[in-house]
Amino acid sequence: MCQLLGMNAKNPTDLTFSFTGFAQRAGRTGDHVDGWGIAFFEDHGVRHFVDHQSAIASPVAELIRNYPIKSTNVIAHIRKATQGVVNLPNCHPFVRELWGNYWVFAHNGDLKDFAPRLHSHFRPVGTTDSELAFCWIMQELSKSHAGVPSIREMTLTLRELAARIARHGTFNFLLSNGDALWAHATTHLCYTERAWPFSKVTLSDQDLSIDFSQRNSRDDRMALVVTTPLTQNEQWTPFAPGELKVFVDGVHQDF
Repeated sequence: MCQLLGMNAKNPTDLTFSFTGFAQRAGRTGDHVDGWGIAFFEDHGVRHFVDHQSAIASPVAELIRNYPIKSTNVIAHIRKATQGVVNLPNCHPFVRELWGNYWVFAHNGDLKDFAPRLHSHFRPVGTTDSELAFCWIMQELSKSHAGVPSIREMTLTLRELAARIARHGTFNFLLSNGDALWAHATTHLCYTERAWPFSKVTLSDQDLSIDFSQRNSRDDRMALVVTTPLTQNEQWTPFAPGELKVFVDGVHQDF
């Protein structure tokens, strides 16, 4: 299975530390070597990087580890292929436009006998079940809402759509439009929230620590969502099977 990493923050912040540990799972502490990708929102613009090389070997991943791009919503993915060949079109995250906004999606899992009818302009470029599921979600959202729904309305609709897809197998995913981060778990997904007073944390996949109290202000707040915990000394809360959560301004929202 693949690995997911998402961040939602109140103020623009970089993901350099977390991505450094996450990338170790692409060949050093894990076998997720079939490509990787990351997307950063800047307002409603998106910086989107993908590569069919592993995140350990990719020069593009090296750029991300060393260049602190600041964002309020980030989605990253490292791939272990279950459906679709190892090539650039099959690398997550995927990006589509709806209602004049970019939407970014990444999936961990394997869907069987999932063959929805696509009849709008949302079509897969690659051959993964993940991109097919994303296109179907975008199609159904466009049918359910005439324009951009509220975050609450969006969450309620996504819960229904995610449950329908999850009947076909494992459907852990991250989705963002730059305003919020939605995360759904079938199996493994967990999250942590960071706020003042920040503390020193240590990566689980690499001997590297950082003191966030030296880098963040009292007004900063962020939430991280990941397949398995990234750090050794933070509290990570697991998702329940079938649970969909939404994060806004670095805080989990109850809808």
